[in-house]
Amino acid sequence: TAWRVLQSGGSELDAVERGCGQCEIDQCDGSVGYGGSPDESGETTLDAMIMNGNTMEVGAVADLRRVKNAIGVARKVIEFTKHTLLVGESASLFAVRMGFPYEDLTTQKSLAVFSQWLNQSCQPNYWKNVVPDSSKSCGPYKQPEKVTYKEEQTTSQRSVHNHDTIGMVVIGGSGTVAAGTSTNGAVHKIPGRVGDSPIAGAGSYADSTAGGAAATGDGDVMMRFLPSYQAVEYMRMGIDPAVACQKVIARIQKYAPKFFGAVICANTTGSYGAACNKIPGFTQFHFMVSSPSLSQPTEQVVDCI
Repeated sequence: TAWRVLQSGGSELDAVERGCGQCEIDQCDGSVGYGGSPDESGETTLDAMIMNGNTMEVGAVADLRRVKNAIGVARKVIEFTKHTLLVGESASLFAVRMGFPYEDLTTQKSLAVFSQWLNQSCQPNYWKNVVPDSSKSCGPYKQPEKVTYKEEQTTSQRSVHNHDTIGMVVIGGSGTVAAGTSTNGAVHKIPGRVGDSPIAGAGSYADSTAGGAAATGDGDVMMRFLPSYQAVEYMRMGIDPAVACQKVIARIQKYAPKFFGAVICANTTGSYGAACNKIPGFTQFHFMVSSPSLSQPTEQVVDCI
């Protein structure tokens, strides 16, 4: 979809918006768009961002409720406000002002996922150091009177699908770069949680003087390292995109060896690459490429490191 937009004369931002928007409609992998990843209260909320590598403008929404086209709303943040990131109920009100309809993001499938989770004593969840014991029972949780902090387990709780976000980097014919992401976040997340996807430099980053990058995986860990920004800076130094991606993954590995995640990178000359962290059940990363040298969109695979 993104490639067709470019071919028909659309801008790089148009391509990112339409490409990610198609995934929102298709509910890619159950981890993008409506009807997936219900939070602890059973609600699906959306995060998205889009970035213009010419102007360095970013539009982003997080914890967006009852509006399906998150990347479309993010684009409106660039076009009609001087802001970068709008969140929660207020982001939904903004979306409605911009002409997006209110729609229920819950589906039979997301309700089934939620009720099954409740029946499994709310396992897994994202709480720690609380009472009652979050590894055995549902909340409401509170902090204990005497707190004994356990070292955080950096093992990802994600069920390891290949992806949990649509991330896209578009390089135009003139070298203009745009990037974007869209996701419904971590399944069973604590309401109000925002991951890496809508954060500039974490979920994605674009700079038309260097290149673009986008990340997928355990956003709670990955966003602490601004991997997309770091990858673009490596490419600015002349480092090959594949190596830039690998260096970013290796940087996170030092602190969280068992994290689930991958990064895609592309520079202004059209070179590209990707890298992922090798954990059980996740040894390769698949991503799609469209370019003038390929007759059709082509799936690429890299071995994780």
